[in-house]
Amino acid sequence: MKDLFNLEGKVAVVNGGAGGIGEALATGLATYGAKVVVSDLYEEASQKVAEKIKAETGAETMGVGVDVTDEKSVEDMMQNVVKKFGKLDITVNSMGVNIKRDAFDYPVEDWDKIFDVNVKGTMICCKVAGRIMRDQKKGAIINLSSVRGIRGYTGGNAGYCATKGAVEMITKTLAVEWASEGIRVNAIGPALIITPGTKHIQDNPELAKKYAAAVPMGRIGQTEDLVGTCVFLASEASGFMTGQTLFVDGGMTAS
Repeated sequence: MKDLFNLEGKVAVVNGGAGGIGEALATGLATYGAKVVVSDLYEEASQKVAEKIKAETGAETMGVGVDVTDEKSVEDMMQNVVKKFGKLDITVNSMGVNIKRDAFDYPVEDWDKIFDVNVKGTMICCKVAGRIMRDQKKGAIINLSSVRGIRGYTGGNAGYCATKGAVEMITKTLAVEWASEGIRVNAIGPALIITPGTKHIQDNPELAKKYAAAVPMGRIGQTEDLVGTCVFLASEASGFMTGQTLFVDGGMTAS
């Protein structure tokens, strides 16, 4: 029982791993023993994060560049991971973009871009990882959803909310389809998390107070708040769980 959260010997790919949330999740997996591949669009950024994680945790890491909207790019990357490490146990799809536009005038090109990364990218990464895991008869996939996948929101978020709703259904449907193959597919659904892209909210006391007031626990989430949930979903501690989204939101979706 004491080894339920142990990831020793596991191989994990974190797509979007050079971003604020992705880096935190990759660091958490490495801390619990996994060999971690940091995957992001820019290889140099991925390598820097991988080196940082290795220095902090002592884990074996690798930084790679990948375009999650290009199936061949993802296929080549994951095959290289298997070639180097011999297997793929965990895939975390933490990449994502948000383009805020008024719904009356949402440009189609912006709509397509946000869906390309958040939805197509997630499905491509799931599909490619899933085929590898099917051959192994075991694996865990963790997608990044959001409270906005089940709750509408103002401020030009029609595209973002729609993509996270799609991630919700990708997660549930693949979980059902792939359960017999030994592949578990779950998701993490955060509320607002402070990252380099949202740091301006934390730095503005009035704005921070407004966002915190919408959370029953009375504060804004930090990237480290998501780490335990990711380790849980990647480990044997959640071995009989699939198709679920765990909302890490300070009670927001309960209110």
